[in-house]
Amino acid sequence: MSEPLDILIFGAHADDAEIGMAGTIAKHTTAGYRVGICDLTEAELSSNGNPTLRKQEAEAAANVLGLAARVNLGLPDRGLTGSAEQLAAVTEVIREFAPRLVFAPYWEDRHPDHIDASKLVDAAIFNAKLRRFMPDKPAVPAPELYFYFINDWKTPDLIVDVSETYEQKERSLRCYRSQFEAGSPGEDVAITPLNQGYVERVKARDSLIGQRSLIPFAEGFMTKTAYPVNLFGSLRT
Repeated sequence: MSEPLDILIFGAHADDAEIGMAGTIAKHTTAGYRVGICDLTEAELSSNGNPTLRKQEAEAAANVLGLAARVNLGLPDRGLTGSAEQLAAVTEVIREFAPRLVFAPYWEDRHPDHIDASKLVDAAIFNAKLRRFMPDKPAVPAPELYFYFINDWKTPDLIVDVSETYEQKERSLRCYRSQFEAGSPGEDVAITPLNQGYVERVKARDSLIGQRSLIPFAEGFMTKTAYPVNLFGSLRT
């Protein structure tokens, strides 16, 4: 078994986690927490780049963010069906790293893979605690599950102030040149929503999420369960 992680983030493709929560990742790694990412697919159907290049970009982003681990399951791009084999693979990763917190893509998104990844991780967390499911791998307590935004978003349940680590988020996104840069004239680069100002729109979103709390940049998260609070610290003066 690998050394446990405090936080494990799942994305359908390399760059999903960075788009949604790279500032939060950097904030936790800077504070000494062990954070890892599991990319479910090699994004082999992407209009730009290729699996080898995408893995190199993902590794560069991992270094920027100070990740303790990054793995790729090699599941089929546009083929996250939630099959028994896929469910077992994701469950095995959760048991391998025994994280305290898990993050997955928000369950509403324009990209079907993000929706499918969300469902797959949700189901795997449930199975990870069942001792008779894959009994050769020790069961682990179900970690808390939160969801981050990629393309579509709504008023979040929780926000994290990432103003101090936003520069790291931007550097991690710049690692994915194949996805976010339009290329020079004559290059074989397809025009996609990702290389038409997408990173700028992510930055605008993160600014908007923080606006009502007077936070320069914040990342938002959703949860399907009530968030427990012991004392409301803001009542203390």
